[in-house]
Amino acid sequence: MGHVILGLLLIAPQSQYDLGKSFEAGVMLFYSASSGSIRRALDRLLDQGLVEAGEAGARGRTVYRVTDAGSREFHAWMTGPLTGPDAEAAALPRLFFLGLLEPADRARVLPLVTHRIETDLDRLTALDAQLDTEEVPPGYDDVAASQRATLDYGIAAHRFALDWFRSYAERQAASGQG
Repeated sequence: MGHVILGLLLIAPQSQYDLGKSFEAGVMLFYSASSGSIRRALDRLLDQGLVEAGEAGARGRTVYRVTDAGSREFHAWMTGPLTGPDAEAAALPRLFFLGLLEPADRARVLPLVTHRIETDLDRLTALDAQLDTEEVPPGYDDVAASQRATLDYGIAAHRFALDWFRSYAERQAASGQG
């Protein structure tokens, strides 16, 4: 969550309340957060020197700004490998904040995203092939069918995401934006 908050604060300095509204206005499409989780993340970012608390803004709310160290951390995260168990949860924040990077850096991010999706898709298709060789225990046909449908969905979703990100990267390259 810290990197998402850094991205929002790079767009514009904001109070905790404003950050909550920013999550509601767009970020919640891929990342949900409560007021308490935003507060905890802001406290960690403050402790790490990645954000600073400025003077109180409207209604006496403290406004937070990204420090130089925070800008460097955000850039390193955006241009670094996608981590975590969920490729989509790692890719969508980068897509959302891609416009904060220079075009040359954007061109480096999209291959990282497609590589992560390809890696996860390879893992899922290998599991699919492995399951083709295994026998379902008696009485578990319905359970196995539902689990296999879930795997099929995951494979289809990864194929869609891979095609979409490749197409987006091509459009960005053609437009000179990355």
